[in-house]
Amino acid sequence: MRVSQSTGGTRERIKAVALELFTEQGYEATSLREVAERLGVTKAALYYHFKSKDEIVTSVVEDRLVRMDALIAWAETQPPTLATRHAVIERYAETMFSGGQPSVMRFFEQNQTALKSLSAGREIRERMFRLANVLCAGDDSPGGQLRAALALFAVHSSWFAVRTPGITDAERKQVALEVANELLTAIAPPPPTP
Repeated sequence: MRVSQSTGGTRERIKAVALELFTEQGYEATSLREVAERLGVTKAALYYHFKSKDEIVTSVVEDRLVRMDALIAWAETQPPTLATRHAVIERYAETMFSGGQPSVMRFFEQNQTALKSLSAGREIRERMFRLANVLCAGDDSPGGQLRAALALFAVHSSWFAVRTPGITDAERKQVALEVANELLTAIAPPPPTP
């Protein structure tokens, strides 16, 4: 670890390397020693920032929850229209395709069982349901609820379901949004207000 590197930068590097290993080998099969080795630091140096693998995952999830909470707070102030639904899924996709989020999504996809047992995983699930509720506001039918959840899943699953060789992240995002918006368009509009 370089002395000039900030603590925040070191924590981000640890999270990135840990996610890489958790995705390659699986969360359960990866030890903190392996994370430290890949980083080129001692286990003690790693422990200074994170005491366990759970702490690393919780930190990754907390970053994601902050983004989701901001989106949910904004979306809940918008009228329940098709334009809002499209804007919400566009903003959601933007958060999923920016920065290091592709590696986070690959980790989530590869380690669903481990995430289910962590409180951080349960919090993500709760936020996903809140976001789906915003997307189907005004249509609480089973079909509306399912279409809203599947629209979110279209964005997520594009990281592992679209296996076209050489596809760029921009192309992957475009396909995800096309499918998500088709689903959102089929959600019934809210009844007119009297």
